[in-house]
Amino acid sequence: MTYNLLTVESLHLDTVAAALAQCLGVSVRDVDIVDEDTDQDLRNWDALVLCEKTTVSGDVSTSLDIYVQDSVRPQPTERELASAFAQLVPALVLFPAEEAPPSAYWLAAEDGLVTRVRLNASDDEEPRYTIDTVEAPVTRLPQVPVARIPEVVREQPIATPLAAAFTAHLQRFHPEESRTPGTPQWLANDRLCAWEKLVRQLESDWAPSGWCPPDLYRERLEARDELDQVRDQLSENVVALLQSALEPLDALFAELTVEDTGLLRKELHRPDARSSALGWWWNRRPDPLPW
Repeated sequence: MTYNLLTVESLHLDTVAAALAQCLGVSVRDVDIVDEDTDQDLRNWDALVLCEKTTVSGDVSTSLDIYVQDSVRPQPTERELASAFAQLVPALVLFPAEEAPPSAYWLAAEDGLVTRVRLNASDDEEPRYTIDTVEAPVTRLPQVPVARIPEVVREQPIATPLAAAFTAHLQRFHPEESRTPGTPQWLANDRLCAWEKLVRQLESDWAPSGWCPPDLYRERLEARDELDQVRDQLSENVVALLQSALEPLDALFAELTVEDTGLLRKELHRPDARSSALGWWWNRRPDPLPW
């Protein structure tokens, strides 16, 4: 298994080797670690743990590329290794998040805190790293703003079984149209997926993030609007399948929300003048609002 860690602190080879050995339950002799100045010909490629340490610049100082042989058991997750490593050294350890944005990282601190962080890299030949935002206060980073990081919420994987069934039908009977952006079939598929994501997040109390950015919430209400608008452009069998997916989603949304008299539209900057043209879902809201 491979691990990619960054540390705020500059670390010595011996410190890294000792911490990795303890975290992974192996002897220090079984950890082969090198830096930029190490002769590659002297490496022990049969070691249980192989690590390349690189010096980087900016708000982080050390990059660790770690490979652990399959024979090492148990094999921790990247989060588990980063957290254990942070507490042993001690150090602030960053590791990549699962979401698509390249700036999406997690930070593990020596006190056990694990929080999201936005890490930006410059376009220089040797990138300079900047810790832009953390989602929880980090004692040793008092200068870094504390704020929620909205872009990762958009990228989080959310199961949408009803939309998936609708997608499978479209791909079987309308393969070209369903894959062509802008066609009624593509729009119906895309907007149904967005609506189901909102309903599933509401159902799970906004897991896995615990919140929803207002602009994303608004987009997904607008996706529900567009589903009504695109119906007339779809064949009868597709409309029927779409309706069978919408009915349970709409019912669940209604069940999990409360009647709203304008707070939601105000929060989302949706003009009240257009309220008569809005679907009923604009007149219901989560309680409390998820942002």
